[in-house]
Amino acid sequence: MTRSLDGLILAPVADQAPGQVGTRTRFAYHERDGVVWAEYTGGDVVRGHLVGTREDDRLDFRYVQLRTDGTTSSGHCVSAVVELPDGRVRLEESWSWESQAGSGTSVVEQVTEPDS
Repeated sequence: MTRSLDGLILAPVADQAPGQVGTRTRFAYHERDGVVWAEYTGGDVVRGHLVGTREDDRLDFRYVQLRTDGTTSSGHCVSAVVELPDGRVRLEESWSWESQAGSGTSVVEQVTEPDS
């Protein structure tokens, strides 16, 4: 897959633990010349940013976020970019916190309809 993430809005398909991203979080992705970055907000996240690189269908980035309780956290994520049968993009993520204990997997998918 070579489809650019630039301009895409993605959202988690399931909620994570409290204080983390969830189905109400929206990621606005940008991509240029192998560099990817995004801003995200929603749910327990007041503001988040990620920045990293893309090589073929693999993303490698760091993220940092401010939560509604006023705490901050940061971590590292590696994602596989997958094109779904309907043409939307899915990121299959493996992440680990660097500012606290914990790691896991998650899935975010391209949102094509406005939030209701």
